[in-house]
Amino acid sequence: MTLKKQLQKLATEKNSPCVTISLNTHRTHPDNAQDEILLRTLLREANERVINEFGKRPVAQLLEKIETVANEVDVNYNLDSLHIFLSNDTQEIVKSSWETSNSGVHISDSFAIRSLIKNYNRSESYLVMLLSQSSVQLFEAINDDIIQEVLNEDFPFSGNRHYNTHADRGSDANHLDDLVREFLNKVDKALVRVHNETELKCVVVATEDIYSRLQQVADQPNVYLGYASIDFNNVATHQIVKQSWELVKEQQKQRRTEAISEMQEAIAQSKVLTDLQEIYQASIDGRGDLLIVHKDFSQAVAMKDERTFDLVHDLATPNAIDDITSMIAWEVISKKGRVVFTSQDEIKDLGKIVLKTRY
Repeated sequence: MTLKKQLQKLATEKNSPCVTISLNTHRTHPDNAQDEILLRTLLREANERVINEFGKRPVAQLLEKIETVANEVDVNYNLDSLHIFLSNDTQEIVKSSWETSNSGVHISDSFAIRSLIKNYNRSESYLVMLLSQSSVQLFEAINDDIIQEVLNEDFPFSGNRHYNTHADRGSDANHLDDLVREFLNKVDKALVRVHNETELKCVVVATEDIYSRLQQVADQPNVYLGYASIDFNNVATHQIVKQSWELVKEQQKQRRTEAISEMQEAIAQSKVLTDLQEIYQASIDGRGDLLIVHKDFSQAVAMKDERTFDLVHDLATPNAIDDITSMIAWEVISKKGRVVFTSQDEIKDLGKIVLKTRY
């Protein structure tokens, strides 16, 4: 199941109760031994809270999942955070390469999907092309992981087939340059065919000179995210994707900065909401164009009806939702709006949660 489908499934479930457990984790031993201890502590807390609030019989299936789900988690393969979603009908385990600021046990009639939305927004699929005149390989990546090599009638290229066959032109720089450009033109057309099928953009690992020439002959230069300088002694897949991910992360940060600027400009157009209740109502009405949330902000509420709520601090309050921002963010995403979680200081001038409306 893709992350988007998983998010949609969890966001739309209504159950009483839905239990969400989130914690930061470690990728390596011995630190990951702490993860198992913390997970079991949180599961015991979840078990006690569910029994106290709902009794045993109505949630017998949920209690059984709380009892056994730890056996499904191998701490040796942890990433930077772990999220478990449990109800009578559901058991989902999500490992994320992003830390969570929402650690703990969350119980309400819907799942606390804030961390999953952040993961979805900051997870990026893209292509990585390892390009030289001796060979060309293309890979599909998500964040800092290579998912698979692209193997089709074009890729991999065995190398530049457009070499000089005329002895008297071996020193003709213009002729040799034309041959390289012809080779790169074919590489570009092959890459564009993959882009058209997948809608993925590409990071090129190459020399600056080769990338510059590729851009000059490219039919659609905007399908390239940029280039990472090739080190011919370090071209293993884990090495080139690490380089590529640094470039992609920097572009994600730039997009977050641009989103804040867009929000600031929208203030003059009276399209920005900062009141939490108004933001919620606009999001369910489909008016949300761009939502920006400070990464540390969350707010528990008790729903009064489908459109209004009271702010609460006691999570045991009847009908309490641990974090209304999860619901708001999903409403915006599901209605084709954009959501940005950021720690950048510029957001503080606007508020901890702000919404740009479509009208």
